[in-house]
Amino acid sequence: MAIKFFIQKDLPQEVQADLCEIVTSLGGRVESKVPRQGYILVQPGTNEEERLRLCWTSADRPDRHFVPYTYVDACKIAGMLLKQIFVENGMPIRMHIHPSIANVNARSALSSRIMHSGGDPHASAQSARVILADPNTDVFHHLVKIYQSDPDKYIESYLWVKKCIEKGTVVYTPLVYKNPGGRRPGEERTQFTDEDEEHLCNWIAAKIPYKETGGRTGNRLYQQLCEQTNDPEFAWVTRHTWQSWRERYKKNSSRLDTTIAGIVERKRPAQGEKGQYGYVRQAEEKVKRTRKKRTKNTEQPPRHVEYTAVDSLVGLPGLAMPNGEVPGPSGMHIHQSFQEQSSNMETTGIGYSVILPIPASTPLDRSSVRKSPAEEEMDDMDDSEWAVRVGDAPLPTWGKRKASEEMESPFNKRARPNDEAPASLPPGTLDAIVNMHVIDQSIRDIARDFRFTVEEVQEYYDKCGEMGRTRLLFQRMREELVAKFCEDM
Repeated sequence: MAIKFFIQKDLPQEVQADLCEIVTSLGGRVESKVPRQGYILVQPGTNEEERLRLCWTSADRPDRHFVPYTYVDACKIAGMLLKQIFVENGMPIRMHIHPSIANVNARSALSSRIMHSGGDPHASAQSARVILADPNTDVFHHLVKIYQSDPDKYIESYLWVKKCIEKGTVVYTPLVYKNPGGRRPGEERTQFTDEDEEHLCNWIAAKIPYKETGGRTGNRLYQQLCEQTNDPEFAWVTRHTWQSWRERYKKNSSRLDTTIAGIVERKRPAQGEKGQYGYVRQAEEKVKRTRKKRTKNTEQPPRHVEYTAVDSLVGLPGLAMPNGEVPGPSGMHIHQSFQEQSSNMETTGIGYSVILPIPASTPLDRSSVRKSPAEEEMDDMDDSEWAVRVGDAPLPTWGKRKASEEMESPFNKRARPNDEAPASLPPGTLDAIVNMHVIDQSIRDIARDFRFTVEEVQEYYDKCGEMGRTRLLFQRMREELVAKFCEDM
């Protein structure tokens, strides 16, 4: 059946028309009279809302709910009918939003969520059943300590409201047992009466009803007892110190435990009930952040490329790869950069064949490539010169050191062929390579400083060819974006 809604009559006509349209489009039905089961859409804080609540709130109609008229939009956004979970005995649960939640928008959103789910977020700290506070502040733990023994008041985090709505039910943060700790001897100063023992047994039965949980001889139990001196019902506490109350129980524990067991048998309290000593607020769950595993680069290694450049050029920064990219983090194309440097290379007598690689698909005549001095030396050597000694054969000639070699000073030794200096490069080659590297680095710096992609900066630089003009353009573009969008935020 369609869900019935009744709209407060003194709402503006345009608001009523919008509500009727939304309710009808979502399959609901707007009634002219207050329905037995359904939702009464009201404007909170008005006299008409107060009159409707006084007239139509009834324990016989638990399915009749009073909600703000914004409830319809909230249900539409959520894509579901929001349950009225913050209701107890037909009445909204009174909540107080503590000033430790300082953000105005957060307080407003929290208040709306509570009202849309049936609660009353406008209660004072004294009358509220639930106090919502920021768990990251010291005042939160102070509130927990103050109201720990009050069975009708709960201190919850502001995230508790969202958790209850997601679960569809109200679940207060449970109490967990905490060991009371050590013991110290006490001393009686005033004679104990039967009435004193009766009061003591009632106190222990209320705080630690079951002896197996421990803590009946701990200091804290009796210190808390003496802290109740301001309560008229605990006027008898002042007759003894907390050490005397504790010592009285220790010396007569076997007899008093029987009396306590009789009290517990009559009242039958549940273990862990709010107010019992030793049960404290369960710690908030910490959200565990899972680190994303970095996927290894599955790209295939580049195929072997043979270079016609001299050996000393291998590994220099800015050297082009077969696909026309510069090895490095950006990997951007530098075809234009090569074209800009072509004039310099032509004047120095070096062409692209010195720098650019030749794909392996083109056969290369290895004989045309000059061998290194070490290779030439190895080719000139005779295999017999490096013979190996076998058995009792005489020592090979290469193993016999000449006396003249032993006396030869290391400073007078002739330089080895391997120590020969590499062949010099044509003039201007290194300058061209370094210049290309500087240009690429400047483009990456512009992209990083003003948060644009390297490809965008490279494209504009290829068109204008001026690094200062390129930097100025992207600086102005970033300033325009910041001025336009950050002000709107």
